Amino acid sequence: MNPLTKNFNQQTYQIEVSDIRKFDERVSQIDDMLKLTLGEPDFNTPEHVKQAGIQAIEDNDSHYTGMAGDLSLRIAAANFMKTKYKVHYTPSSEVLVTVGATEALSASLLAILNPGDKILVPTPIYPGYEPLITLARATPVYIDTTSNDFVLTPEMIETAMKEHGTAVKAIILNYPSNPTGVTYNRKEVAAIASAVRAHNIFVISDEIYSELTYGEKHVSIAEYARDQTILINGLSKSHAMTGWRIGFIFAPIELVEQLMKVHQYLVTSATTMAQKAATAALTAGIDDALPMKVEYLKRRDFLYEKMKAMGFEIARPNGAFYIFAKIPTGFIQNSMDFCVDLAEKNKLAIIPGSAFGSAGEGYVRLSYAASMEKLEIAMERLEDYIFTQREA
Repeated sequence: MNPLTKNFNQQTYQIEVSDIRKFDERVSQIDDMLKLTLGEPDFNTPEHVKQAGIQAIEDNDSHYTGMAGDLSLRIAAANFMKTKYKVHYTPSSEVLVTVGATEALSASLLAILNPGDKILVPTPIYPGYEPLITLARATPVYIDTTSNDFVLTPEMIETAMKEHGTAVKAIILNYPSNPTGVTYNRKEVAAIASAVRAHNIFVISDEIYSELTYGEKHVSIAEYARDQTILINGLSKSHAMTGWRIGFIFAPIELVEQLMKVHQYLVTSATTMAQKAATAALTAGIDDALPMKVEYLKRRDFLYEKMKAMGFEIARPNGAFYIFAKIPTGFIQNSMDFCVDLAEKNKLAIIPGSAFGSAGEGYVRLSYAASMEKLEIAMERLEDYIFTQREA
């Protein structure tokens, strides 16, 4: 072993590769495995967006943009948010182009958190947040939302604030949610906003799935708590552009001035050609998500009905492209053991709920960002597993 490995930043030893990735790699070794594991859209980037990227390369548009990103893209992003979600940001000073939503989250958390700070984290939660909090030497305060079908309430926030007080610096929101598919309606968003305004804490709101809601239109918390909100979004899910790595931070100018410094030293700026493609996505392709959403809705309804009939309990999956289901009574209740058994016996890979924190134990997550053909086969394999284990 290289003796230098013990000399890393000690926080590095406190984090691990996510259980999602570890489980996905583990089951990928099994022949004929059908995977509903990762949140990767099965659609391709729209053709007009690809052509804009190709044109940028042909035009030798390969030099740095400014740190905050190409101004034409920031104008397009601000207009997109105003048109879609009634939130208003000045393109030149209140919009940052980031290397995906992940870098936006990294820059935001590193910018606002001091060692010893606490941050409210509703759970179950996407596992990408906690390691960043750990690296910042802050402490997550978990709010278990399972008792309310994964919907955070002002009362839950108040309870956490009473217990942890002034040490709480911020709250992380993610809606529509990964892993639950649950999102908030306008009344719920307004209530949460009222609670965070009362305590004057930062709101880091990851709204990357905002274009994928089924029912009521997405409502950004920035509409109600703009001065406190660091709003994060991007194009990975709405435009099937995961590999292009384009995200955004929207925030008041006073916050952006500080966030910009961390962003600069993390990445300098986002890839120029990808930014040109992103501009096409947010202008000519402002509604590119709509045909994808139609297909996702069909898939959601198919999985929901099939799994309910098998005995799974499922909270309202009104957004994103995930089903988060409670393992039926009488089966292996440890979610990792359940998923391993299913993968080994029936060659179907889904993610154990424990990957999303202790509140996710006893649940499983399925991604329906896969073709209907694959989903039909997946349900046949799941149904066969459930039937076989019941009979046993």
